[in-house]
Amino acid sequence: MADDLVVMESHDDGVVVVRLNNPPMNPLSRALLERLRDIARAVGDDPTVKAVVVAGGEKAFAAGADISEFSGQDAARVIAGAFRDAFDAVVAIPRPVIAAIRGYALGGGLELACACDFRVAGETARMGQPEILLGIIPGAGGTQRLTRLVGPARAKDMIWSGRQVRAEEAHEIGLVDRVVTPGEEEHAALHWASELGKGAVVAMGMAKRAIDDGLDCPLADGLDLERDAFVEVFGTEDARTGVESFLAHGPGKARFSGR
Repeated sequence: MADDLVVMESHDDGVVVVRLNNPPMNPLSRALLERLRDIARAVGDDPTVKAVVVAGGEKAFAAGADISEFSGQDAARVIAGAFRDAFDAVVAIPRPVIAAIRGYALGGGLELACACDFRVAGETARMGQPEILLGIIPGAGGTQRLTRLVGPARAKDMIWSGRQVRAEEAHEIGLVDRVVTPGEEEHAALHWASELGKGAVVAMGMAKRAIDDGLDCPLADGLDLERDAFVEVFGTEDARTGVESFLAHGPGKARFSGR
């Protein structure tokens, strides 16, 4: 059933795991993407969520689109729309979102990881944009989000060659943020998410919005976004808690509520 293709697991510390569940390789079908979109929107609207981990399975985070659904330009337009809706919903989650990459993250799988804020990969993980080997190009952010992470030359190298990048190289070029022992990917991502979730997560969400939106506009407009978010954050309970705690006890002692 489509509802089983992506499952949500809630933890007591406010961390939510969004797990792709189409084993063994987690191909990203339209049905899966629609389920991912719906879950991401629900998570983004839930103020009790402190942080999110996006995970896959034993063999793959996700090995790309479901190629059986590729049948021409009309189908490509529909599939591209499904990818866009799902990944934009992930990007819009106003909390830290961490991809736990185990095994393969290829094509749309890597594009999903790039839509997250951080990426934790196992030492044996392999990442790439192999679409060129089918005579096509990435259609879910590979030419855009990947480029913003690693720069245009490295993005062109990966996209034009279709080669798979190992975790060590991915870390060196800024594609992943942490490399861990195989099998520890999800544990490491959960620990990181839990630590972030103890902080002022509403403020993190506002900073996330300013950073992401500011990348797409001139500096002056980005500074306007930052100013507006700076003013807005002073209306939160966490800001009041943080200021009061600083004045009474010094920095780093505040206990935030996430409101």
